Amino acid sequence: MCDVNCFVLFVHSALVAWELSARVVFVLQQEMQVGKERIDYIELNVADTGRSKQFYGDAFGWKFTDYGPHYTEFDDGRMKGGFAAGSQVVTGGPLVILYAEHLEKTLEQVTSAGGSIAKPIFEFPGGRRFHFRDPDGHELAVWSDKPNHL
Repeated sequence: MCDVNCFVLFVHSALVAWELSARVVFVLQQEMQVGKERIDYIELNVADTGRSKQFYGDAFGWKFTDYGPHYTEFDDGRMKGGFAAGSQVVTGGPLVILYAEHLEKTLEQVTSAGGSIAKPIFEFPGGRRFHFRDPDGHELAVWSDKPNHL
């Protein structure tokens, strides 16, 4: 026969096992939802990785990891990508759009860091955004769903 302590231990063990299996199922569901068909990394050809690090670090506060003299990985806190030097810089292609809570402040940071404004702040359904060019001429955009914060 099982006394009260035995019963409590049994219930506790069952709850721990249930919680653990629920966590495993949750993790597996998350992995299945994410799938393999997602943007995972963005790489830009640049003339000078040091200059790109300076610009994006000053403008957005990104962190960097160098992998030799011609490649730097960036981390914006949510996504990683890279700056590759040594190849010809080719601009154009898909528009990379960043998010900022305070659009005007971010525009000031971009220009202070040496970026040029390609399109000033404008409204669109769902928010506002501006386009800028980095020191290598890549056009990117920054958007916000927040109202003017000046």
